Amino acid sequence: MRTGTRLGIDVGKVRVGVARSDPHGMIATPVETVPRSAKSITTILAFATEYDAVELVVGLPIALSGRDTPSTADAREFAQQLADSSELTVRLVDERMTTMSAQSALRASGRTAKNSRSVVDQVAAVIILQHALDFERSAARPPGELVEPTLGS
Repeated sequence: MRTGTRLGIDVGKVRVGVARSDPHGMIATPVETVPRSAKSITTILAFATEYDAVELVVGLPIALSGRDTPSTADAREFAQQLADSSELTVRLVDERMTTMSAQSALRASGRTAKNSRSVVDQVAAVIILQHALDFERSAARPPGELVEPTLGS
């Protein structure tokens, strides 16, 4: 298992959930929900600096059928912007069912849909990152696909 803090990112049209791991890559915890705007990339990179992150793990929303969705292209574009704006490693990982899992976990803890909006994206980011950490630990290789910076960025 590689060492170093990683940030997990759940990209949405309105909000971006952010989570972080401990430096040993064992457990993911929520950080914040960032409004989706022109400043989202800068805000996430500021968190990366604050937590001394070595990698960004971005959830890739793929349909249950395995096909791309409109959100898939959006997440890929967001991940590319992160890779082009930073020297950090950026990886895309399959995030099928994470938002539904996050909503279910929040309901089970007694939260309603209305009072969960501000944290559901953080919980989804935690699930994305924890799955990536668990995969790496069990497979002994980094999760997902590497996003290469665009030349000239």
